Amino acid sequence: MEDYNKIIESLSVRFIKSKNIRILQPVKIQNYYDVENSILILNRGEIHYGEDEDVVSGASILFIPGGKMMSITYGSGDPVSLSNDDFINNKELYFQSLETTDITKLEAENFSFINFEAKVFDSVNFFASLDIPPFEIKDNPKIVEIIKDITAENNSDTPGKDRIIKISTERLVIEIVRHILETRMFVEQLATNSTYFKDPRLIDIFAYIKNNIGGDLSNKVLANVANVSEDYVGQYFKMLTGINPQDYIEYQRMEHAVNLLRTTKKSIREIGKEVGYKDTAYFCRRFKMMFGIPAGKMRRRESLMNV
Repeated sequence: MEDYNKIIESLSVRFIKSKNIRILQPVKIQNYYDVENSILILNRGEIHYGEDEDVVSGASILFIPGGKMMSITYGSGDPVSLSNDDFINNKELYFQSLETTDITKLEAENFSFINFEAKVFDSVNFFASLDIPPFEIKDNPKIVEIIKDITAENNSDTPGKDRIIKISTERLVIEIVRHILETRMFVEQLATNSTYFKDPRLIDIFAYIKNNIGGDLSNKVLANVANVSEDYVGQYFKMLTGINPQDYIEYQRMEHAVNLLRTTKKSIREIGKEVGYKDTAYFCRRFKMMFGIPAGKMRRRESLMNV
């Protein structure tokens, strides 16, 4: 249990956004992807997700870890099937953002969602590092109440709302981790994740990557940081994290690029260079391969749910 306390204590949590969404017509997004974690509470209607088209219905919760590509269908009935790109270009046909805090009385199918970031040592996307699939959370009134509180605060204009949202989002993450532990979901992944706290060399590598995201992050450089051989550093990193270091670095670079696209007016070329890609065309190809949409469209959308 001490390891899990360390995980929770090490997490830096950041609220991204929250919205109430009315589903105007059923839509299936074939390759949904977002770098941030998303948690949805379905107030009315149905959501299908994953390869097996698992169903979420009637005030249930769906948690989608950041960095997971998946199929997701919003609404019951026969959906329009779209790529991620096509959905972003036409999302106003399928989603309507609602400001009301009393969304539960709405007759139409609707859901509320929260996007948030949760990083170990402010470097590693915690839920992505577990490599867990999206999953449904059932019979958890605490999480339901927290989601409602956050969305209500976000739609209000009262003093201290940002502080309340920050505290509530941190509590939300803790309750998700507790739910995973109490239901014994992904126990092996959590146990593996705790190795982050047992080897300070790995923490040093994480910190170095974060602070030098646009620089030389070859295995030779990482080996010097961890004081291990160049031949061993890839094996060492994968043994503790489950992925090889260069895949992890590319994910971190692309995540940072998404943040720059959403928060700055820098050109695609400038952003590519800032995150370590000298060749803009190659950066754009890798970006589209990872996210399913061009970098410019990621900037326009801010989020799949931003309507």
